[in-house]
Amino acid sequence: MSPKDADATTETLTPDLCVIGAGSGGLSVAAGAVRMGASVVLIEAGKMGGDCLNYGCVPSKAMIAAGKHAQAMRDAEPFGVAAVDPQVDFAAVKDHVEAVIAGIAPHDSQERFEGLGVTVIRAHARFAAPDAVEAGGRRIEARRFVIATGSRPAAPPIPGLEDVPYLTNETVFALRERPARLLVLGGGPIGMEMAQAHRRLGCEVTVIEASRVLGRDDPEIAEIAVARLRAEGVEIVEGAPVAKVEATTEGVALEAKDGRRWEGTHLLVAAGRKATVEDLGLEAAGIERAKAGIEVDAGLRTSNRRVYAIGDVAGGLQFTHVAGWHAGLVIRSALFRLPVKADPRAVPWVTYTDPEIAQVGMTEAEARTEHGDKVEVLCAPYAENDRARAERETEGLAKVIVVRGRPVGASIVGPRAGELITLWALAISAKLKIGKVAGMVAPYPSFGEISKQAAGAYYAPRLFETPWVKRVVRLLAKFG
Repeated sequence: MSPKDADATTETLTPDLCVIGAGSGGLSVAAGAVRMGASVVLIEAGKMGGDCLNYGCVPSKAMIAAGKHAQAMRDAEPFGVAAVDPQVDFAAVKDHVEAVIAGIAPHDSQERFEGLGVTVIRAHARFAAPDAVEAGGRRIEARRFVIATGSRPAAPPIPGLEDVPYLTNETVFALRERPARLLVLGGGPIGMEMAQAHRRLGCEVTVIEASRVLGRDDPEIAEIAVARLRAEGVEIVEGAPVAKVEATTEGVALEAKDGRRWEGTHLLVAAGRKATVEDLGLEAAGIERAKAGIEVDAGLRTSNRRVYAIGDVAGGLQFTHVAGWHAGLVIRSALFRLPVKADPRAVPWVTYTDPEIAQVGMTEAEARTEHGDKVEVLCAPYAENDRARAERETEGLAKVIVVRGRPVGASIVGPRAGELITLWALAISAKLKIGKVAGMVAPYPSFGEISKQAAGAYYAPRLFETPWVKRVVRLLAKFG
């Protein structure tokens, strides 16, 4: 449809549900709702699949996987295999990334959703009234609306930044020539993941962070991953607020407030994200904004009761799986009138550095602030796990936070941490007692035994360091 056509409203649609945004959250709502018999209009101005498929989770993990294969060649000697310096074809790495995206794209495509019965409009959406959206020359008067427009990279207000070319997660994967020296502005998950991946693929990399890298994670856990990145040659600079950015003959330079200076050929800005709320006509719909996006209640409803907001735009945790979780809640509420509550306390997240960092629930510091001396910390080092020793992946630690016999948080750093955290997400969401995990049977040898070992640590002092237990055992022995 041409821009001229989009300017004039020529048709009115009256579906049960109108979804704005075809990222992970919007697609999940549309697919779930239409399969349950609802009529659905899905509106997307950009690429189907949104940030996750095209610029985020999928390409980043594909690139991280390439870097991991390259690093395995460097680290092969302990296994009796000759270590070699890998010959990295950076353009071929990007071909791999694009192939992974292409393999997943049909699942998120317009054709698939139209085949499901969804009306897909590829145009910008804007509220024209509290009960109407206009897009692509059509007016949609739906029973309920879902805003799932996601977020995009945020550019910090640093003098000179807008005057130099820089990369974000939306452009870095299109780069086919290897950066000679990459500067990464921001030491959060995206910055650290991309720093390690690029370093493993042959780039010199410096990360500049205003405070502490991986600042949301337990410091003891984060330090293990940070040490690995430094050992692999990533320069990590903390406590360095950048005061100025300027172009150089070879690329770009960053200067900190204390005068320190770093020069590179390329700059990746990974300093946070902001919700995509511009030009949605929120005022016309009576939808209030929040500092981090759109104001929603515990059931994800906006100030306009017929409109929901989900995923990044709702201002909470910015993860693909959160958007998918929100989608399920909205379907229950919008289609079945069931009460729902988006409680993020049992939502896990993973930073895909090597080693991985995974978190669910409270960190140790957060738990001690809320529960004081009722907190017990259970630890299981990877070095005590036989599978980890066989794989020579002993750098890691699982920490489980327990209050009154129930886990309230878990922090894990190490290989497969993202897989191990799912058990603790279940335990916390289902409010299981720690004994349920301690009593499970884990296969041997497996990394899964680490969780069982951590849970078992809850009972060790109670069973082995309590005098009455030994007295009972001796007493019962007298009866044969």
